[in-house]
Parts: sequence; structure tokens; C-alpha cells
Amino acid sequence: MARISLKDPPEVFVSTTAMSAAVSRAVAAGKLRRLGSRLYTTNQFEEAASLIRRNLWDIVAGFFPGGLVADRTALEHQPAADGSVFVVASRGGNIALPGVTLRARRGPGPRPDDFVLRDGLYCMSTARALIENMRPTRARSGAARTLKRSEIEIWLDRFLRNSGKERLNALRDQAKALAPKLKMEEAARELDAMIGTLLGTRNAKLRAPVAKARARGASYDPKRLAVFEKLHDALRRFPPEPARLWQPTGREAINQAFFEAYFSNFIEGTEFALDEAREIIFDGVIPTNRPADAHDVLGTFRLVSDPEEMKRLPKSAHSFLDILRHRHRTIMEGRPEKTPGEFKDRPNQAGTFIFVAPQDVYGTLMEGFRIYQRLSEPLHRAIFMMFLVSEVHPFLDGNGRLARVMMNAELAVARQMRVLIPIVYRSNYISSLRALSTNAWPEPIIKTLVFAQRYVASIPWNDLMRARSVLTRTNAFVRPEQGDDEGIRLRIPDAKDLAVDASQ
Repeated sequence: MARISLKDPPEVFVSTTAMSAAVSRAVAAGKLRRLGSRLYTTNQFEEAASLIRRNLWDIVAGFFPGGLVADRTALEHQPAADGSVFVVASRGGNIALPGVTLRARRGPGPRPDDFVLRDGLYCMSTARALIENMRPTRARSGAARTLKRSEIEIWLDRFLRNSGKERLNALRDQAKALAPKLKMEEAARELDAMIGTLLGTRNAKLRAPVAKARARGASYDPKRLAVFEKLHDALRRFPPEPARLWQPTGREAINQAFFEAYFSNFIEGTEFALDEAREIIFDGVIPTNRPADAHDVLGTFRLVSDPEEMKRLPKSAHSFLDILRHRHRTIMEGRPEKTPGEFKDRPNQAGTFIFVAPQDVYGTLMEGFRIYQRLSEPLHRAIFMMFLVSEVHPFLDGNGRLARVMMNAELAVARQMRVLIPIVYRSNYISSLRALSTNAWPEPIIKTLVFAQRYVASIPWNDLMRARSVLTRTNAFVRPEQGDDEGIRLRIPDAKDLAVDASQ
């Protein structure tokens, strides 16, 4: 360990016998603060547990010079749920500090394949840590030193999802080669069977649900499922909205379907002037320079204006997938290069946000559908369905439009007002989706869609031109960037807006 100078000490350090007198004087002078046994800091304000977590590995190196971060900590790279940090060192024993407990055991020290974590502190290689964690341990109190079998399966599934089969196979080979040197051949054989089963080449008994799903060819993204559960629970808590019933005449339904298709495509970047879109949908005029874009609008309109199609709700997970594929084919029929109706075969993303990996699409949709089935309120099911499809993004393109079609089918069957996302409301919609996707914050998307339904319920859909006039007056057609810059927001029409003559 490097010698610490009290003239310019690090933020947190472990005192030695040679330093103790000088440290005591510095504490008395208010230059240092004691955090725990032999542990001091120059930081006079930050909460002790926070400071210790932030400087954890330097602290472990100070207490156990030459030590080896081991067992579950070597795989998790953070304290266990109870704050335990497991180390192999020349001396055993526990050191209790605010927020963490360092738990040292004696054992073989660093090997050549282990790596340096800090000056004077090592960490077990991943292969060694996996083998060591295959040893069962029972904690008399607090966290067990090694992971449970199910926890190792979850770790391996995550590694496979993030790093791929080649790297997992390489890790298995490293463990096999290392096992005789550690005299842990049996643990390596069990690990080999576990990995082989996840890869589909063995048939060992697995315990973790995510691992079992992968073994049967239905791997899913557990992080996404956790977000789906958050949304489910938030919907259950959300004060029930009054059912906005809607039983439109033929003309009302067609007019609303026109704007639904128009807005849904516009916010995805398929932009037409409103009169152009009207000619495409009602007159069959396909612009020669943009035939694929025109077919996107037409395909969406055909779906949302078809009362029989919009009455189809999935009764099972498999029928859910069939409906998704059919509706996607209808929307994207003008873009054969996007393989309409076929799940994606390569990753897709929006900016830096990456959607569910192709190999996890089937399983994540299936597991998400099971959560959806627990909901009974039509609006709740609609919101959940929209987010499920949007978050998985199962196809190469057209996922946003498909998600909103799936949402509105739920409402159509319940004879409730549909949800449209006008142009100016795009920023609200996208930011609320991101809040749930990235921060597991479900309230914004619920409130955003509830307001959108209230707005749609206030528009006079019986006359196309009058609806257009009211939409214009309430800012529906304002571009989102202009709305953001100038503070223009979508608003519920008042009596003056509704009294406007259609010719205006």
C-alpha cells in the first residue's frame, strides 16, 4: 500500500498504527472526521454511508492489503442487500462500517488470472468467481457468501443476453481449465451443465424462471418485465376515469379514423399536408414520389376504420402474436424491405435507447401479455397494451403506429373514446414513454394518455371540416418543436372553439 500523507490525505483512508497519533490530532483540530474503526475522511459534510459506498474499494484495500474480492461480491461488484462485502485475506473477521460490513475469510489468494481492482487489492476472475459461487453456503445471519443456484442462473442469463454465446462459451472453457487448479472439478461440471442447458445443448434442471424460459426457447428481458409490473401496479392505483363512451355513426367513425391515421403517421415522421392525406385516403391518390409513405397512411387507416378488425382482441398469448403480425403486415405492406409481419432479426433503437433484443422478443411479449391479462378496466388495458408493444418494438419499423392501433382496439371493443396523439402533443407522449422506459416512472404516460382521451372526446367528429377547425384552434397541428419553443400546448376546446364555422 502507498504511504498516506496527512498533509494531503485522500478523501477517505484507513489509518495505520504509525499514523494514529497524527490522525487523532487532526480529528481534534477538525481537519478529519472519523467514520468507523480506523476509517477517516476529510469530507466534513457527506453522510457516512454514502461516502463509504463511493470509496468502497479503496477502503477494502486499506483494511485488507493484498486481499482478494471474492465469492458473490466478485460477480455482483457491489455490496449484497445487507451491505456485506466478501473478501479473501490473510486474516479473517468482520469489520462493520456505516452501510457496509467487510467479511473476510482465509483462503487461496490472487491467481495469475485474477485482476487488480485497486493498488493492493485484487478481484477474482469471472471464471473463478463462478466456480467459487457454485459452493453452497449458509449464512447464520445476513447475506450468504455465495449466490444461490437460481441467482447464478439469472447472472448467466444476463451475461448471455449482453455478451452473446461465444463469450459465454469462452467463459465456460476458462472455468473448465481453472477447476483442477482449484480442486473444484465437480463445481465446474455443474456449471458446465447449467450453461449448456441455457444454450440448448444440455438438459439440466434449472430453477430461475428467466433461465427456464430461455431453455425452452422463450427467453425474455427481465428488466422490461419489471417495468411492465410497475406500470400494472400504477394503473391499479390510478383513480378510475369515467368511461368516455362512444358509439359513433358511420361518418363520425370515418372522420376520426382519418385523423387517427394522419396523426399516428405524422408523429413517426411520415408527414403529409392534411389535404394530401385526405386525397390519399379518400381519393386513392398515391404521390409518385412517396408511394411507400402513402401506403403507411393508407394501411393505418384501413385498420383503424375497419370496425370488425378493431373488435379483435387477443384471447391468448399466441392469438396476441397473430394479431400483432397481421396488423403490422397491413400497416407496412408498402415496405417489403421492412419484412411486414415478421419479428425483427436485428436490434433497433431510438437515439441511444435500445429496445428488446431480437432473441427476447417472443418471450418478452408472451410474459408481458400475461401481466396485461390481469387488468380489467378497458383504459388500463389499452395503456398497458400500447406500452408493451412500444417497449418491445418487435418489428423493424412501424412499431409506434402498431402500438397505438393495439391500444385503440381495446377501447373500440369497450365502446369507449379512442386516444389520438395530435402533432403538438408528440413531445408529451415521447417524454412520458421515456420516463417509464428509462426511469420506471409510470405516472406520466398514464396522465398523458388520459388527457389525450379527454381531448379526443371533446372534438366534434361528425363533420370533417368542423373537426379540422376545432383541432386547429386547439393547437393540434402545431409542430412539436414550435410548441416547445413557444410554449404552445394542446388544450381542451372551449365553447368559442366549438362554435366556429367549419368554413373557417
